[in-house]
Amino acid sequence: MKDKVKPTFVLTLICVIASLLLVFAYELTKDRIADQKAQKFYTSAEALFGKTEYRIFNTKCKYDEIESIAVTPDKKTVVQVCADGYSKGGINILVGIDENGAVSGIEFVSLGETPGLGSKVRDEADFRKQFYGKTEPTESFDAISGATFSSNGMKHAVDTALKVYNENKEAIIGG
Repeated sequence: MKDKVKPTFVLTLICVIASLLLVFAYELTKDRIADQKAQKFYTSAEALFGKTEYRIFNTKCKYDEIESIAVTPDKKTVVQVCADGYSKGGINILVGIDENGAVSGIEFVSLGETPGLGSKVRDEADFRKQFYGKTEPTESFDAISGATFSSNGMKHAVDTALKVYNENKEAIIGG
C-alpha cells in the first residue's frame, strides 16, 4: 500500500510547488506585461494619428473581439480588434476612424499569421488600403491569394471595428 501512496504524494507535491511558482511568476510580471501592452497600443495609435492624447473609452459591447477603444481630443477614434485569421486570435490591429466615421488607417499591434502567406495582410499596403474610407461593413473585398483565412480575418476585424463605432458613436465621441 505504501508503494502506491508515496508516488501519488510526491507527484501531488510537485504539482502544488509548480503551481505556486507559476502564481508567483505571474504576480511578479503582470504589471510589466500590462505596461508593455499599453505602450504597444500607444505606439501603434501614434502611427495612426500622430502624437496626441487618447482617452480610453470603457464600454461593454456585444463583440468579444474588441480589446479597447480610444478617442483623441479632435474626435478621431482608435478601435483595437483581435480577430481570428488562420490562427486563433492571430490578427490584433488598431483601426483608425476619422471624425467623419470613415476608416483612415490600420496599424498592427501583433500578427500571428503564417509568415510569407498570412503575413501578407500586413505587408501588402494595397490590401489594407481597400478598407480606407469605408464607413460601413461591406460584403465584397479583394482577398489575398493563398491567404484567404487571414484576408477574411482582417475584413472581419475592420467590419467589427466599424460596427462597434457606428453602434456606439454618440457614447464614444460624446463621452
